[in-house]
Amino acid sequence: MNRVDLSSYRNPEYQPGNLLKRLTWYAVSAIVFQTQLFPFSAPKRFILRLFGAKIGRGVVIKPAVQIKYPWFLEIGDYSWVGERVWIDNLVKVVIGRNVCISQQAMLLTGNHDYKSPVFKLIVSGIKLEDGVWIGARSTVSPGVTASSHAVLTLGSVAVKPMTANGIYSGNPAERVRERKIS
Repeated sequence: MNRVDLSSYRNPEYQPGNLLKRLTWYAVSAIVFQTQLFPFSAPKRFILRLFGAKIGRGVVIKPAVQIKYPWFLEIGDYSWVGERVWIDNLVKVVIGRNVCISQQAMLLTGNHDYKSPVFKLIVSGIKLEDGVWIGARSTVSPGVTASSHAVLTLGSVAVKPMTANGIYSGNPAERVRERKIS
């Protein structure tokens, strides 16, 4: 029987940026983004842009947000990132305009191959189109696209594409009804 051997784990093909840039980001992130003590969005938008993120006008970034690598992040105008959101963007995450990512939601672009004895890293980007709402404590899995105005409800887990105007619920999330905006 084959067994997992994490002592052999290597990931040389994954290079998310130079070491100095990553270390600088980790320090800035800890001081400005991951704390409850810094609630101001405008300086956060400025800092994210300095690190290579594409950030639109009026983006709201609440306290205690964790962003892995801002150079792999794009957020459209007037989107909101709630408290304690974790954007684990090992690769590109594109968030459209007027998107709401509620508190403690997770956007995860990486996972490991459970069939691999060395737990090989697998990465795939995420795209949230305009008007999407990701509910509190929900999870968007690697490779998922949420089409225009889709909703992922509280605590749900999206593992496959979400169609436009669909409301998705559960683990794994399934379309339960149509979103009607009046």
